[in-house]
Parts: sequence; C-alpha cells; structure tokens
Amino acid sequence: MKKLKNETELVKAAILVGVKYAEARGAAKFEATDAASEKILYLYRLFVRDGLIQALPEDQVSQQSMRHKLAIWYANQLPKDHPLLK
Repeated sequence: MKKLKNETELVKAAILVGVKYAEARGAAKFEATDAASEKILYLYRLFVRDGLIQALPEDQVSQQSMRHKLAIWYANQLPKDHPLLK
C-alpha cells in the first residue's frame, strides 16, 4: 500500500465529511469526545455497506488500511486541481 501525498490531511478531511454523511443519513450520532480510531472504523464499515468503497479482506483490515481507504475515497471526491492532491 503506497502512502498518498498529504494522506494525514486527507484522512482528517474524510473523517469530517464522513461524520456529516453518517449523521445526515441518520446512521450515527458522534460526540466530540469520540476517538478518531472509532470514527474511522465506523465510517469504513458504513462506506463499505453503502457501496462507497470496496471492502478489504478481513485479514487485511487494520487501522492503517482503513485510514488509507478513507483517504483514497476522499481524494476521489476532490477536484483534480485541489491543493491536497498536489
């Protein structure tokens, strides 16, 4: 798995957008005290269920791989000239 440029920032932005998506959909209510790792796990599972991202084989699911998948998903939502993609 090759790390993306600005992957940390992409993951942070993906979490923000994902939380809004989950709450708007009525699937979850997040608290400010929820850990990022919990949000990542929930968003990964929700996005797989909704068909927004492709599931990893269960033996390859880790915090790092879920972060990477969310970063890729968010990067694909951005316009080609977005500063996070450069």
